[in-house]
Amino acid sequence: MINGAHVIIYSRDAEADRAFIRDKFGYPGVDAGQGWLIFKLPPAEIAMHPTDGPPVHEFYLMCDNIENTLAELADQGVEISSPPTDRGWGVLASIRLPSGGELSIYEPRHPLAYNL
Repeated sequence: MINGAHVIIYSRDAEADRAFIRDKFGYPGVDAGQGWLIFKLPPAEIAMHPTDGPPVHEFYLMCDNIENTLAELADQGVEISSPPTDRGWGVLASIRLPSGGELSIYEPRHPLAYNL
């Protein structure tokens, strides 16, 4: 049966973004060869949302306290590209990757499926 999930983030500077994930988040990982790092993620969950438009996928990192998380990242020199915004279902912000891409981070207000 399914025993995990593999997330892929496409990047214009994958090497710099891999180093960022390793150094700023401290995620353990393995080298799949030639410096191709694959990181262990924290617990995850998946949700299906209805849409009238084309199907898309989104990726968010989750945290317990968005203000503290963003302050810790800012102290490490990470750019906060979108400040925290209350969305009702949680508080959402984004950080900038070295490649210029963004990662969304949110503090959820819904029950956490990975606590089941």
